[in-house]
Amino acid sequence: MKTVAIALAVLGAAAVAQLLVFMVSGSVALLADMIHNFGDALTAVPLGIAFFLRSARGEKIAGLFVVLAIAVSATVALVETIRRFIHPQDLHHLAVLAAAGVVGFVGNEIAARVRLHGGRRLGSPALVADGNHARIDGFVSLAVIGSAIAAWLGAPILDPMIGFAITLVILKITLDSWKTVRHAEIDLEHIDDEHAHHDHDH
Repeated sequence: MKTVAIALAVLGAAAVAQLLVFMVSGSVALLADMIHNFGDALTAVPLGIAFFLRSARGEKIAGLFVVLAIAVSATVALVETIRRFIHPQDLHHLAVLAAAGVVGFVGNEIAARVRLHGGRRLGSPALVADGNHARIDGFVSLAVIGSAIAAWLGAPILDPMIGFAITLVILKITLDSWKTVRHAEIDLEHIDDEHAHHDHDH
């Protein structure tokens, strides 16, 4: 629970910081990455419920809502990206925008280390998978820096293109999140079997 809570707090804080920068920069690449980080933070919720309640049914229902939320987020990011292709606009505060990409990278890397350490210590394949997932996502956040550099060089059209690429990553995360939820359920059954075997021995 502590591992899940720390990862959720770190990614949530990174996403909130990116939201504030999006409001002044107008970057859809940043918007997509912000949604991406919110969605990744939310994958901790069904894992937390699973660890706390040991309820496969409750964890599965929570997981379904999380996957649905990420899918809706991907749709929102896609619509905004298409709108920006149709109505291009200049980006503002490019240095702050690049910094937001760094925030996303650092947030994901911290979450990855926390999840990987906790997953290996607890013997949880689901947490380890989530940690590897977060590490990859950190490099996706670096794409926002690319968007800021492109705008600085006079090619703001790359911003919606990068936003579209990140949206595709969000769609993949939707699938990965569902797999993570399913792995957590398998782990729960394994834990329950271990407890039953332990109780029987005593």
